[in-house]
Amino acid sequence: MEKGQSIFSRAALLLGSDALVRLANKRVLLVGIGGVGSWCAEGLVRSGIHRLTIVDADRVCMSNVNRQLMATTKTVGQVKVEALKTHLLEINPEADIEALQRTYTDETVASFHLESYDYIIDAIDSLKDKASLILRATATNAVFFSSMGAALKRDATKIQIAEFWKVKGDPLARALRQRFKKTGVFPRRKFSCVFSEERLQNKDKGIEGENANGSLVHVTAVFGFMLAGMVLDDILKESNAE
Repeated sequence: MEKGQSIFSRAALLLGSDALVRLANKRVLLVGIGGVGSWCAEGLVRSGIHRLTIVDADRVCMSNVNRQLMATTKTVGQVKVEALKTHLLEINPEADIEALQRTYTDETVASFHLESYDYIIDAIDSLKDKASLILRATATNAVFFSSMGAALKRDATKIQIAEFWKVKGDPLARALRQRFKKTGVFPRRKFSCVFSEERLQNKDKGIEGENANGSLVHVTAVFGFMLAGMVLDDILKESNAE
């Protein structure tokens, strides 16, 4: 490292040192570190978030390599959260990265202590678990952001942010809203989502079968970086309000 510089010197020029202190003190929980979540983690740590908990039960597989940050041909078979933690600590060795190799579900929610975080980010694929996290997270005081579906998309310029009930053209958001209406249990408050109205179709069945959808890194990464930016912007608004 060059004398007089730090890894956050360019961020400090733009944001100010006080904002970086705030970023370093916030506790962030990121559930799901796949094509979206892994890049969100990258954006958070490079922007100055020090206290980050990452959650995912899976191991790196070959089909992850095209879009997930920590997935390379050398990390195939490794626990995803451990591979990503290693990478993130290479960016900032002083960061406090907690890696939890487990699945978030209604049955495991108590082990995550959602109430202890300032920010909770949802990058889960499973409809049932995603719905549960939305309901549980919006019942806490944490600021909550969610990613809708990033697969079957190619045009990153169509990615946008909207309040959950105003998201249009996204099958995952539609399925979640239908689920909430059917059960009669709704999120406690409004929350913002990253989504895209683009909807393409798979051109090849592929070796993973009917349940897999095609996805590309320039789209999933933008989803993740936008989530990281939403956290950053919210903390900066808090700083400017004082």
